[in-house]
Amino acid sequence: MADLFESLTVGAWTLPNRLVMAPLTRNRAEDTVPGDLAVEYYAQRASAGLIITEGSQPTAEGQGYLNTPGFHSAEQLAGWRRVADAVHANGGRIVAQLMHAGRISHPDNTGGQEIIAPSPIAAPDEMFTADGPQPFPTPREIALDEIPAVVEGYVQAARNAVEAGLDGVEVHGANGYLIHQFLAPGSNHRTDGYGGSPENRVRFALEVTRAVAEAIGPERVGIRISPAHNIQGATEEDPADVAATYGLLVEGLAPLGLAYLSILADPKTDLVQDLRRGFGGVVIANDGFGEITTRESAQEILDKDLADAVAVGRLFLANPDLPARWQTGAALNEPNPDTFYGGGAEGYTDYPFLDD
Repeated sequence: MADLFESLTVGAWTLPNRLVMAPLTRNRAEDTVPGDLAVEYYAQRASAGLIITEGSQPTAEGQGYLNTPGFHSAEQLAGWRRVADAVHANGGRIVAQLMHAGRISHPDNTGGQEIIAPSPIAAPDEMFTADGPQPFPTPREIALDEIPAVVEGYVQAARNAVEAGLDGVEVHGANGYLIHQFLAPGSNHRTDGYGGSPENRVRFALEVTRAVAEAIGPERVGIRISPAHNIQGATEEDPADVAATYGLLVEGLAPLGLAYLSILADPKTDLVQDLRRGFGGVVIANDGFGEITTRESAQEILDKDLADAVAVGRLFLANPDLPARWQTGAALNEPNPDTFYGGGAEGYTDYPFLDD
């Protein structure tokens, strides 16, 4: 039975505690470059066992939302180097979440870049743009001979992240974005080797993760999944298909020797525990998408041996020193949802520390 404040070896890193700062979109990267505020924001939270950055596009065409950072230009990498240096100076560890948004995008947000996806099916609902909410466009289906180039986009971004001084990368295979769009039958209607059966739908995720691991070392690579999350039209509604799909995915991931598998789902379910056993390595649980994870619920996950570490989101937004607050039982700052997305320092770097 582990404690939240025990150390843990995860791939290439020794974490001082088992509290992982979850990836959190903040929409404050002007011109897609992390700036002074991002440097301060991440450095403030260096006491997390591991920081996973906000979802960041591996390529220009992978951008989804306004003012999200990337890992594909010299200016972006210069910004990220400052972030990494500041986190390391405060004793922390930080990995880049590589998030190709696929069809969860709009040309107004990407400087006119073409929107691509596994199948030419528009996502439901709308995308927020500088001109307000607009319907998601119908994406262009990625041609079979284009897939290696899309994979290479992830690989180069991973190399860029390590070159910029970050400790590794997390491949984003969750939440309805590109890799999840390939996994989910609701968004993948392909009839070639990347669609149809579970074996085919996991192929893209495995190719990306394998190539990234070969490029920077598997001990510096994690992957995040969200089976049956049924979000943004990436629907997975047949439990048998979900179990088959993610079972095959984990079967393909297990031999790679990755640093970790992060699962956004109820860790108490048989599905999650089956995936944990199949992976055979460090698993990070994230049960707080609908509700805020508490110290008690996080410790319960470890007490019941449901995972090896716990990802925490909103409370890390409002409490840069969350590990110290939880360890000492101190009062918590309340997160302000009005400042989650966009803006400046308010609700980003101005939450007080315990000693303020």
